[in-house]
Amino acid sequence: MRTRVTDMFGIEFPIFAFSHCRDVVAAVSRAGGMGVLGALNFTPEELELELKWIDEHVGGRPYGVDVVMPASYEGSDLGVDSPAELVARLQGMIPAAHRRFVEDLLASHDVPPLEGGEPTKVLLGWTDATARPQVEVALRHPIALLANALGPPPADVVEMAHSQGVKVAALASTPRHAVKQVEVGVDIVVAQGTEAGGHTGDISTMVLIPQVVDAVDVPVLAAGGIGDGRQMAAGMALGAEGVWTGSIWLTVEEADTPDLARQRILAATSRDTVRSRSWTGKPARLLKNEWTDAWESVESPGTLPMPLQFMLVSEALRRIGKSDAGELATFPAGQIIGTMNQVKSAKQVVFDMVEGYVEAMERLGRITDDSQD
Repeated sequence: MRTRVTDMFGIEFPIFAFSHCRDVVAAVSRAGGMGVLGALNFTPEELELELKWIDEHVGGRPYGVDVVMPASYEGSDLGVDSPAELVARLQGMIPAAHRRFVEDLLASHDVPPLEGGEPTKVLLGWTDATARPQVEVALRHPIALLANALGPPPADVVEMAHSQGVKVAALASTPRHAVKQVEVGVDIVVAQGTEAGGHTGDISTMVLIPQVVDAVDVPVLAAGGIGDGRQMAAGMALGAEGVWTGSIWLTVEEADTPDLARQRILAATSRDTVRSRSWTGKPARLLKNEWTDAWESVESPGTLPMPLQFMLVSEALRRIGKSDAGELATFPAGQIIGTMNQVKSAKQVVFDMVEGYVEAMERLGRITDDSQD
């Protein structure tokens, strides 16, 4: 398999695997694809440890880091560079009614308070001030790719990456967004359809990919509901030069997905996800349950803009995770979960995807040959 992205990174297969788990990232890169570590959940100090581990276990293969630097978010006009000061200012912007709603929801499901210990991370890398330290850490390591998961990255960040020989990618959910990303200098556009887990738009993958391919002159990766070789072949047929995958790695052997969440994913159908603002304030596809339903109910005060919504619910989500209230436990998951019913190694998933791609292309070749007879 050879495309511009395989040549760009010297990888065997144009399969990019987004994961918050370092073991998955290293395993996919060793298998011939490109693992990409989601940095969002880590402090700069934690990210340093994660990347050092990957450096030691990736076998010299290329890997990437994904950050979240949204173009717009609440508090971006405060002129605050200090993450601590930004947190304090933003905390004061969360209405008391929203705090009461969250507490009442937890109480109705008998979710106990935290017993203490590690403090809750109320503001992850949802802002420029909190994401830049992650970028600085990432660029101190031999990464091959820096990706921005929510809109075009700042132009100076693109220049910083390029000055160190690091390619830059960014996710787009519309052709207009893709054009903006190319204008700031990104090397790869990830065209992500609404089927994807996490932050996503409302255009389907099948419709979006050819529109983005026609709109930009850089390589495009197909994303959104892609988890096997047939879907990979479809994306490539639409003009993409590789695939960006995410949810498919939640249930692999190497993933650190909690057992309860893993079992729920394995049992879910493609209709068991929903786009909801209840996680971060921006539309994200999550596993549908009583948490997402509550935020759509008549009792809901409505969600807050990013990053206030996550700041509001971060401790609640942690409390839910440590309790028996599985009916409230939600997390990002794409519609591909409907076909995720078996635990495999990351390496096997890569090889199955490649084999499925080859079979799909051979099948199409036979159709073409038959039509010429």
